[in-house]
Amino acid sequence: EVAVSQDGTTTLFQSPEEGWQLYTSAQAPDGKCICTAVIPAQSTCSRDGRSRELRQLMEKVQNVSQSMEVLELRTYRDLQYVRGMETLMRSLDARLRAADGSLSAKSFQELKDRMTELLPLSSVLEQYKTDTRTIVRLREEVRNLSGSLAAIQEEMGAYGYEDLQQRVMALEARLHACAQKLGCGKLTGVSNPITVRAMGSRFGSWMTDTMAPSADSRVWYMDGYYKGRRVLEFRTLGDFIKGQNFIQHLLPQPWAGTGHVVYNGSLFYNKYQSNVVVKYHFRSRSVLVQRSLPGAGYNNTFPYSWGGFSDMDFMVDESGLWAVYTTNQNAGNIVVSRLDPHTLEVMRSWDTGYPKRSAGEAFMICGVLYVTNSHLAGAKVYFAYFTNTSSYEYTDVPFHNQYSHISMLDYNPRERALYTWNNGHQVLYNVTLFHVISTSGDP
Repeated sequence: EVAVSQDGTTTLFQSPEEGWQLYTSAQAPDGKCICTAVIPAQSTCSRDGRSRELRQLMEKVQNVSQSMEVLELRTYRDLQYVRGMETLMRSLDARLRAADGSLSAKSFQELKDRMTELLPLSSVLEQYKTDTRTIVRLREEVRNLSGSLAAIQEEMGAYGYEDLQQRVMALEARLHACAQKLGCGKLTGVSNPITVRAMGSRFGSWMTDTMAPSADSRVWYMDGYYKGRRVLEFRTLGDFIKGQNFIQHLLPQPWAGTGHVVYNGSLFYNKYQSNVVVKYHFRSRSVLVQRSLPGAGYNNTFPYSWGGFSDMDFMVDESGLWAVYTTNQNAGNIVVSRLDPHTLEVMRSWDTGYPKRSAGEAFMICGVLYVTNSHLAGAKVYFAYFTNTSSYEYTDVPFHNQYSHISMLDYNPRERALYTWNNGHQVLYNVTLFHVISTSGDP
């Protein structure tokens, strides 16, 4: 803000965030500029960078806290299931002990074989209990660290910054380890479809935030597969079903395809007629960053089998943000890249060797890309690529394509569910993940 008085004195009022409280200037008779400044007692010149870093650390801690909440929600069902299996084990054991000689040799052997199959679940249950206690300790550490950061930020200093940064990084590493151990596994089954609503045209996408706290149940809806700009935000899933309580976002740049994803309050999508990734922040209603994906095909050059400008597909799983696309250099085969959600830079890429035009749709679970062999009736999950080992295998996981034309298929790690847009219907599928924990507790 600038104010000019009648005697020619100019006063600049700087933002408090910049540290300066008041700055004045006037011109002396000899033409020289006279300047005075009133600033806080502590010099802020060397502090501003650290303050900014501290704010970034605070955001990281908040993200870790949200991820922990998502992890707890997602693994609660698993723990209940394992506890149920423990009860079954005890029941079988009691039947074996009570049977004595009253069972035939065949029946006794069947019970014994069943008991042998269930025996490893005992160590699984104990590991789940141990990891639950670990999550409680992690939550307490996050709370303590948040308090330390807030106190330091309030004092406008940066004491112990390096130590705090190391603690945040360690917490993030431990959180990801917990997520891999508790929440991840190999896809073994897809449930029957649950039709949520029939709304819109044949093609489109709908989603919830993959990294939102449990209290946030907003639903986003994007009808059509090209040149669209209108995004509807519903307050809850119930509101989405009823078509009420929604607001509209008008994107500054139109989208292409249906491979959009909402992650930590922002929409990631492909800008129409380009290979540009756009990150649009819903709360500020602004584009935070946009970047070209090097070499990525666009404008129906390398779409899925159903077409629809589906050249670029964005996904989020337990480990972060991904992009699935194809380049000329990869001869039309699917490329999967891990993206930095802040800068949209490619962190690492894998060539899966699977031709994208032969794929109906694809989704990521626990760092594994799963590909369907069709978008029509009779489709199944046919191919899996493991980014942790850079290897692949052919699979045979059927799922019921009720309305015969899937144009969007995406996994939500918070809910462990597949979101699909099927011929104008918004549909959910639950998934079954198989994971074995050894007796040593290592995944």
